[in-house]
Amino acid sequence: MTSITQIISGLALSSALFAPTAFAQNVCSPEQTIKFAGITWESGQFYTSLIRTLLDTGYGCKSELVTGSTAATETALVGNDLQVWVEQWNRTDIVKKGQDMGKIKLVGDLLSGGGASEGFFVPEYVVKGDAKRGIAATAPDLKTVADLPKYKALFKDDEEPGKGRMLSCPVGWDCEKINTQKLKAYKLDGDYTNFRAGTGAALDAAISSSIERGKPILFYYWTPASLMAKYKLVQLQEPAYNAKCWDTIRDIKVKDVCPSATPNTKLTIGVSTPFAASNPGALAVMDKVQLTPDQINTAVLQMTERKANSDVVAREFLKANPALWQKWVSKEAAAKVSAALK
Repeated sequence: MTSITQIISGLALSSALFAPTAFAQNVCSPEQTIKFAGITWESGQFYTSLIRTLLDTGYGCKSELVTGSTAATETALVGNDLQVWVEQWNRTDIVKKGQDMGKIKLVGDLLSGGGASEGFFVPEYVVKGDAKRGIAATAPDLKTVADLPKYKALFKDDEEPGKGRMLSCPVGWDCEKINTQKLKAYKLDGDYTNFRAGTGAALDAAISSSIERGKPILFYYWTPASLMAKYKLVQLQEPAYNAKCWDTIRDIKVKDVCPSATPNTKLTIGVSTPFAASNPGALAVMDKVQLTPDQINTAVLQMTERKANSDVVAREFLKANPALWQKWVSKEAAAKVSAALK
C-alpha cells in the first residue's frame, strides 16, 4: 500500500506499470496508475475490490490502494493525488467543497432500493418473540420511536437505572451527533441515555453479545453492514423526513430541534475531475456497478465471519454472479475477467 506522505512527496512509480494494453484504450490512461482510497469499513472495501478487479483484469488497468485517514485521503482526492474513493457518502465538508470547486465528481449509484439507510433498531425477537429459542415477545406493541418511553425499563441502563439505554455511535462519528439531536427532537432524552460505544468494533460486539444471549437491546445502526445479514432486526418508525428539521438535527449547536428521520443516502463513487476527464471508459464501468442490500450485506458478512480479505470475497462474488457483472463491462473485458477468475 502507498501512504499519503509518499503520494504528496511525489514518489516516482516504475514505468513498467504503465504498459498499455488493447483493452485499456479509452478506459484507463496507460500513463497512470489509478490510486484508490484504502477505505476502512467492510462495504467500502468490498466495492473497491470489486471495481479494481473489473478494471485491472478486464481492461488491463493498473491500480493501487492508498492508506490514510478519511480527511487525508479526501484531501488527496480533491488534489488529484488520489483518483478514486469508492462508497462515498458525501457528508464531509472536504468532499462538498471539492465538488463546489469542480475538483471532484460523484458518479454511479452503488446500492439499489433507494440507497443506504440508518435508524434505531431492536432484535426481531423483542417484538415478535422467537419460539425456536424459547424467547417471548417483550415489546409486542413497539413500532415507533414514540413508543419507547413505556419500554425504558426493558432497555434499562445499568449506570442510570431510571432510564433506558440507546446504544449509539462512538464519539466523533457523524451519527453520534445526529443521535444526540434526535433524542432531543423525539423528547427521549429524559427517558434514555445516549450511550456511546468506544469504537465501531465495540458497537458491533455489544449488539452481537445481546442478540446471541437473547437479551433486549435498543441501538442505532445502518445498512449496508454485515450485522444486517447476520440477524433479524426491526427498524423503529420515525417521523417523516423533513428538510428543515433535518437541518436542525444535523447541527449539534442547534438547541431547538424538531423531528425528522434520516434521509436515505445515495452511495456514489468519488473521482478526481482530471481522472474523470481522461478516463471516461473507467467512469462508464463504475457508473454501472450496483448491488442490492442483500448482496452487499451478505458479502461483508462473509468478510467478517471468515476474516477474509475483500479481494478474496470480491473474486468469489464475481465468480458466482457472472450474469450480474457482465452487464457492466464489454464482452471482451468479461471474457478476460472470467479467465482471471478460474
